[in-house]
Amino acid sequence: MLAVKLSEAPDLVTVKVASAGTSAWERAPASEGAYLIALERGLDLSGHRARMLTAEIVADADLILTMSEAHARRVEQLGGAGKTFSLGAYAGRPENDRDVHDPMGGDVAGYRETGMVLDELLTAVVRRLNRGNRA
Repeated sequence: MLAVKLSEAPDLVTVKVASAGTSAWERAPASEGAYLIALERGLDLSGHRARMLTAEIVADADLILTMSEAHARRVEQLGGAGKTFSLGAYAGRPENDRDVHDPMGGDVAGYRETGMVLDELLTAVVRRLNRGNRA
């Protein structure tokens, strides 16, 4: 979803977006719920495959955004201190409202709700990135 949001912000410098999970099953496809919600939003996740976050991936990244504060702490343990934020924190949400619920294993309604939250947060992230791009 971030790549789509970034494509809607033509003033940004080139940004490479990648995905990795702190508890991912290597090469697993997107869950059925994520796949269905992505299709509703015009996105095709049929080629998506999960990968486990590694210290090498962390070292290569300039900015790492996570769904939760717990994920951010795990990334920091892999060397991501100073460049890792939860989406909520980076988007400016208050400390008690920063985590995004992971709908894994839940119903489609939960995936829809998470999709709406991610859409809102990613819009704020792109705005922040765009502000940082202005001279």
